[in-house]
Amino acid sequence: MTNPSVSFEVFPPRTVDAGFHLWDTAQALAPLAPRFFSVTYGAGGSTRDLTHDAAHVLRRSSGLPVAAHLTCVGASKAETLEVAANFAKIGVTDIVALRGDPENGADHFTPHPDGFNDTCELIEALADTGTFNIRVGAYPDVHPDATDMAANIDWLKRKFEAGADEAITQFFFEADSFLRFRDACAAAGIDKKITPGILPIQNWTSARKFAKRCGTEIPAWLDQSFDAAIRDGRHDLLATALCTELCSDLVDEGVEDLHFYTLNRADLTRDVCRALGVVPQTRLSDVA
Repeated sequence: MTNPSVSFEVFPPRTVDAGFHLWDTAQALAPLAPRFFSVTYGAGGSTRDLTHDAAHVLRRSSGLPVAAHLTCVGASKAETLEVAANFAKIGVTDIVALRGDPENGADHFTPHPDGFNDTCELIEALADTGTFNIRVGAYPDVHPDATDMAANIDWLKRKFEAGADEAITQFFFEADSFLRFRDACAAAGIDKKITPGILPIQNWTSARKFAKRCGTEIPAWLDQSFDAAIRDGRHDLLATALCTELCSDLVDEGVEDLHFYTLNRADLTRDVCRALGVVPQTRLSDVA
């Protein structure tokens, strides 16, 4: 098995303690030589400044590429592109372009009166600048706003046609979910990189709630396995084993890159990477 390349998602801290936690996570994972760190962006731009600052610190301290999330929610086109320009000024020219979650818990996305109507419009505007490497989201399970899987794939194809360079998927629990999606995308004429998003399960109860909210299929066997593991005090052991097996199955099927949703906690992600043969290559201080 060829060792995969990896990348890691983190979220911007809202407190000083959370800031130290993020730094500890970066120190632990940067030596694995990830392709990039991505930094999330809160709904409605609620972490806009925090995302900027976290991206800046990660970029400066690690010397690694940083991909900043950017959404269409709660801002005009001019304001959104100003945020992108500010990212570029600090050397962050990788953008993860997303529609974003509806504001204030609404059921449906409503564009800002002067904003981008959808992700494709945002991608086109970013591509027109000639400045950014653009990544987008993809959904191996049917997105809550999509009618079916064909609609998922059509939207992804439109994103690539608008100028996206790579897609990162929502997390999933079984390798076949991604592999079926990858094959369907190829059959639809999509030939750009689609990187699977991997969620090491830090807490099954929280992960399950999030999966239901975003349309990720939850196999019955997984519920049963975690119920038993929690009773026996083996939650983390099961989570590590299942995530490692999922990643190994993907790599065996030709997947070369994995993107981990770390939730700003390094241990489980690092253990899975180690099991896959992804081991430290540098220290953070070596590239700072």
